[in-house]
Amino acid sequence: MNMFVHGTTPLDSTKAFLRPASLDDAAAIAALVGELGYSASAGDIAARLPLLLDSDRYFLVVAAAADGALLGLINAERRLNIESGTAYEITGLVVASSARRARVGSALVAAAEAWACAHGAGSMRVRSNVVRPEAHAFYARLGYGLQKTQHCYARALRA
Repeated sequence: MNMFVHGTTPLDSTKAFLRPASLDDAAAIAALVGELGYSASAGDIAARLPLLLDSDRYFLVVAAAADGALLGLINAERRLNIESGTAYEITGLVVASSARRARVGSALVAAAEAWACAHGAGSMRVRSNVVRPEAHAFYARLGYGLQKTQHCYARALRA
């Protein structure tokens, strides 16, 4: 269980609440990440969840409606870089299109920031795809400043 969201944490202006993600959320999480264009199946998510939930390096919390439907999620990570030391980063934030502009994303980010602060973080960072200007504006409203731009390269590997 995540130490920053015990049981449920109500959101101020909605009937939604924050809670730790669970294995039962796999299908709903797959649907949420699908809204951003990522094609992860419920099985893919179910395979990843135990690795994320069982490690103190990761923070994974969902926002749920009163009826239990997932409205959003946030995933953050504490990582050690040889060149810059320990860094805290939001690695995934999704709010369902039906719940945007209802402070769900802000509440999720605040929960991840509280987790990072409790671990001694002095800052939190996030990367956002250049094709998501709404996300850029959202992070700017929360006080995040553009630090750099970069290219991301990938190469398929053979076993």
